[in-house]
Formats: sequence, structure tokens, C-alpha cells
Amino acid sequence: MSRFATLPDPSAPVRVVQVGAGGMGRAWLRLLGGSADVELAGVVDLNPQAARDALAELGLGSVPVGTSLTELAGTVGAQAVVNVTVPAAHHPVNVEAHFLGLPVLCEKPAAPTVAEALSLAAVAEATGQVLMISQSRRYFRTLAAFQRQADRLGEIGVLTCDFFKAPHFGGFREEMEHVLLVDMAIHAFDAARYLLGQNPVSVYCEEFNPGWSWYAGDAAATAVFEMDGGTRFVYTGSWCADGLETSWNGSWRINGANGTAVWDGVLAPVAELVAGAGLEDDGGELGSASSVPGSVAGDANASAGGPEEIAGALAEFVRSLRTGEVPSGEIHANVLSLAMVEAAVKSSQTGQKVLIRDVLDDAHRHALAVEQVPAAREVLAAWASPLEALERAGYSGQAVSTAQG
Repeated sequence: MSRFATLPDPSAPVRVVQVGAGGMGRAWLRLLGGSADVELAGVVDLNPQAARDALAELGLGSVPVGTSLTELAGTVGAQAVVNVTVPAAHHPVNVEAHFLGLPVLCEKPAAPTVAEALSLAAVAEATGQVLMISQSRRYFRTLAAFQRQADRLGEIGVLTCDFFKAPHFGGFREEMEHVLLVDMAIHAFDAARYLLGQNPVSVYCEEFNPGWSWYAGDAAATAVFEMDGGTRFVYTGSWCADGLETSWNGSWRINGANGTAVWDGVLAPVAELVAGAGLEDDGGELGSASSVPGSVAGDANASAGGPEEIAGALAEFVRSLRTGEVPSGEIHANVLSLAMVEAAVKSSQTGQKVLIRDVLDDAHRHALAVEQVPAAREVLAAWASPLEALERAGYSGQAVSTAQG
């Protein structure tokens, strides 16, 4: 059963207002301006001239610009919002959009803290609107193929991701605390949940900063997560690792009872099965020895020939609005990826294993104490356990409205 109601005319382009026209905002403007599935109806930015300049450079100079989402959305008849603001602005923009009756596709992270993300989940419940977080690195066809291979490996023991890059960003990233965990690792943590179909139970993490690092905060970390299916997910990364760098998706290995699969983050994955594993013939997709399968059809995130990265996120968002299906990045599910980051940071600070449930419980108490929206406070107060509330929402058959007049 669908959870979300569909738009009045599922065949028509969705009228979208984008909020934020900065660096990442320009990538989204280019995508929205060239998409047949949406119509870029307006752009909101605190610097309207910068937004106009960005639109003009992309040949979209006729698109209306404003500084108020409420005013512009009403003027142009918006049906949805794409939020590409800085993380600190995600919460107020998403809340404003939901109370205008608009579903939102929001850049990651959902919010700077798990407490704010829980507030957003409560607002989505209270208003009956879709909030999908764009975890763009879920949308790679070769990642989808790797996930299909993982399904063939039986009981999974260990999933590993190695991430080694050496970017010289300059600016705020080089001054951040916990820069690798906070700014980048969520992509790998979220991908691990997708690959395993499991959620995190606990984590032990150590951060450090190599002596040659050009970052002020810790730029390297190793985290060991226990997942609820018993699998261990081990992440090791560094952002000051010159030489033989991995891809931006990292380098992955997954081992199960039936064999092992590896993925370099770019090319098609390779799998080797245990002889006599008893799997039916797969037409060469996996085989009993090393093989390189082609694209795998039927995956919800990146089917064969489907769009990738932010285009894949947009396609899933539009599909959700048209069909009522729950998107994979819906806020209740995505909170758990953000909780993995917060738990890893807490573990590195305390030197102790940290339970994900404890992180969610602490965030829930804080969110309830500071919530300013009465309807959201009521939802938060009704949650006896935030973990159970998040998991329950993911399987709810209750339809909520995304239809706009």
C-alpha cells in the first residue's frame, strides 16, 4: 500500500521552487532547468541578485526570484520544494515548506544534529508531507549491482569501506572539528545501510590527525559498527592520504557465507562464490568464480540506464509524488544515517562504545525540550521510543497528502 497520496496530475511536470542558489545550488538549478519531470517555477535566496546571475548563466533568466519562500511559492503555484541551503538552514526552510503544504527534497545532511532531524520527522508527520533527504551517492548503477550481489552472499559477516583522498578544500572544511566524520562519512554510513538492509546498533570509533595533515580537526578515523543483523561494518578513512587514492565512493568488500564481492566505487563490482554454494544459475551475473556483471535492473535507487547522483535523487522524489511510494531517503529512515555520524563522534570523544539507541534517546529528549512548533511537540511527546517510532514510520501504510490545488 502507498504511504503518500499522489499529485492531481501525475503526468504533468512538478512545479518546483528551489531554495538556495550557491555552489551546490547551481548544480541543482542546472538539473531542474533541464528536467522533463519538473518545472523550475522559482528560486528563493537571501541574495536575489546572486540567484538571478546563476539563472542567467544557465539560460534560465525568466525564472522568478524572491527572498521569501512563502510569498514566491504562493505566487508561482509551487507543488514542491528543493532545499539546497546550508545545513543550518535546512530545518527552518523544511518546516516553512511543510506548513505551506509542500513536500521537500532536501540536500544532505537532514540537519546539523540528530535532535533537529527528529524535529523534522515530527513536522513531516504533523503536516502529512514528504521530506526526502538527497543522499546522492546512493544513486550509482554499480552500487545497485553491488547490493544485488550482496543479496546473493547469504548471511553477511563483514562489510568494509576504505576511503582515502587528499583534497585541499581551503575555507571552512579545513577548520572543522571531526571533518571526515561530519562532512563525508555519512555517504558511506548511509550506503552501508542500503547495501545490508540493516540498521546500526552500536559503534566504536577512533579519530586522529596525521602529523602532515593540513586540517585543524581530525581528518582520519576508523569506526566499527554492529548492525542489527549481526554484521560488522568497518569504515576506515583519511582526507589527507596522498597517493593511490580511492574513488570518492571508497573501496568496498563484503563477505558472506556464500562468498565475497568487491567494488572500487566506480566500475562494476566483482564477486566470487564458494564452490557448491547451491545458488541457481544467474545467467553470468555472479557465477561461481570472479565475474563482472552488467547493470542490474529493478533496483529502486539506480536501475539499469537510470539517472545517477542528484538526478537519481530527483527521479525518486518525483516518482514518490506521482505514485505515493515511500522514497528511500524519507526523513524517518535517514535519521539513522545521521545518528551513525553523531554516535561515531561521541565514541571518539569518550573512548567508549556508543549505542545508537542512546544517541536517539538523548536527541529525543533535547528535541522535545526545545521544540517550538506545537504540532511537532505533540508528535515527539507521543514517541515512547524514537528508534521504534522511526522504524514504525518506515513501514506505515497510512497515506498522507502531497496533493496541491
